[in-house]
Formats: sequence, C-alpha cells, structure tokens
Amino acid sequence: MATDLDGTALRTDGTVSPRTVAAFGRVEESGSTLVFVTGRPPRWMGGVANAVRHHGIAICANGALIYDLHTERIVESHLITVDVLEEVVAQLRANVSELVFSVEYEVGFAHESDFLLGGLDRKGAGAVCVDSVTSRPCAKLLALHPHMGADELHATVHELVGHLVTATHSSGRGLIEMSAQGVTKATALAALAGQHEIKRSQAIAFGDMPNDLPMLSWAGTSYAVANAHPDVLAAVDHITAANNDDGVAQVLEKLF
Repeated sequence: MATDLDGTALRTDGTVSPRTVAAFGRVEESGSTLVFVTGRPPRWMGGVANAVRHHGIAICANGALIYDLHTERIVESHLITVDVLEEVVAQLRANVSELVFSVEYEVGFAHESDFLLGGLDRKGAGAVCVDSVTSRPCAKLLALHPHMGADELHATVHELVGHLVTATHSSGRGLIEMSAQGVTKATALAALAGQHEIKRSQAIAFGDMPNDLPMLSWAGTSYAVANAHPDVLAAVDHITAANNDDGVAQVLEKLF
C-alpha cells in the first residue's frame, strides 16, 4: 500500500489525522507493506515519522532517496550529477527568463537569493543561500518562476531538458521539481516491491498531483483523492474523498 503525503494522506495543515494513523496501523497489522511515497525530502519527515511511530519506509524526493523511518537514515540515493546540473541550469537560464533555482541534497537544502521559500522551509532551519546550485550532486533540482503556471512551466522545462532530467510538479505554484533522468516515484516503488516479492498487481497507490502519475500508472490499483489535479483524476481507477475528509483512510478501512 503506497501513498503520497501532502494533499493526499495528510490534511491541508500538514497533520496526519488519528483516523488515518489508525488506518495505516490496519495495513501493517494485516501483514501488508506500507510505503510513503512523497516529494518531501527526508528533513521534512520528522512529524510523519513520529505520527506513525517510526514504522515503514519512505520514498522521498520523488524517488531519489529511500528513507528508513525507523532509523531515520537514508538507505539509497539516486542523484543528479554535477555535469548534468550545470547543463540543465545553463539551458533553462538561456531560454526561460526570471527562473531561480534551489537544490535538495541528501542532507540539507540550498537556494539562490531570489528563490521564494515555501512554508516548511521558511519555518525550518538550515536553508543555505548560495551563489551556485551546481557545485555538488543533488537529489532534486527545483526551478521557480514568479508568473508562469505549473503546467505551462513543466511543458517548457520538459521540452528543453527532458533528455537530461525527469521533471514534474506537485505544489500548485510555478515550481518544477527535477530528478535524475528516469527517477520517479514509480521506479523507486517498483524496485522496493521487487525486493519484497510484491507483484505490481498487488500494489495499491494513492495520489493527488502530477508527480504521482508514474506511481499511479504503475500500481495495480490506483486512487486519487477528490481534491486531486485534473490530470490525476482522469488517470486513476478510483476516486475517494478529499484529503481533509480522510479519503485514504476511508478506503483502507474497507480494504483492511
């Protein structure tokens, strides 16, 4: 059982409801494997880990990092190399004006001075302002545009550098998330399923945004929450209630 977090299993305020925590417990008590598959970096997983009593595995940064919630350690990484970072940033700067960048490392986060930080980064500590985001390999490269919508910007980025990185989006603003070429939530989940001898047909996945589409397409059974992006609603097998109405928990209570 694989689920996205923000906008899907988490409520809009970022909390995990008691009902959802109980539903996750049912999954594990049944002997099934519970996996959180998120665009979040490991540094944003503390609250989730506490809520689920440090059980399970998290696929973070859209598949780039595998994170053990029990030990709170990264156990696998798929990074964008420095030479690819340099070429991607150069191509995007040359063709899309006003773009600013940030990078998510295995541990830590760095951003250009004009990069507008999101809520969790504004509240948290450790975000470093840098002159260059291409100095070392990273798990995720982020490009922010002050005016373009996410869908339009994604199409532009994919056309320009889609042969170098895998681009997606999940925040609702003009923010594109780029992973190493071919790295998605689906590739990481498929590899993890293989390690546990779980067939694709046995996988159930929940999501809400375009970065969930590869995972939802891969899973044998897919669900979107009612508040999902239109492309996600059109792609899934089933639609459940919105995240604030514990849509994921409603399904799990019936299945487990």
